[in-house]
Amino acid sequence: MSGRTHARACPERTCVGCRERAAKHDLLRTVLIEGACAPDPRGTLPGRGAYVHPALVCIDTAVRRRAFPRALRAAGPLDTAALRRYVEQAQP
Repeated sequence: MSGRTHARACPERTCVGCRERAAKHDLLRTVLIEGACAPDPRGTLPGRGAYVHPALVCIDTAVRRRAFPRALRAAGPLDTAALRRYVEQAQP
């Protein structure tokens, strides 16, 4: 017996807001589109992505810490209105 398990490993990412590690499917990927943070729920948009929990608390923390421009390697503050609208609509 080799001692290996047949269970698949779940990829993990770090939330740019609260800095906690979570499963990739529990986080929302965001990408930079024309100077704004756009949600990418399917994870198929091209470009560098930053992951955040789909909660307003984490988004506010990331904006306050200036984490989105740093993670997406963009200059200056980014518009997060589309990201905020997406999260507000997704929450019951």
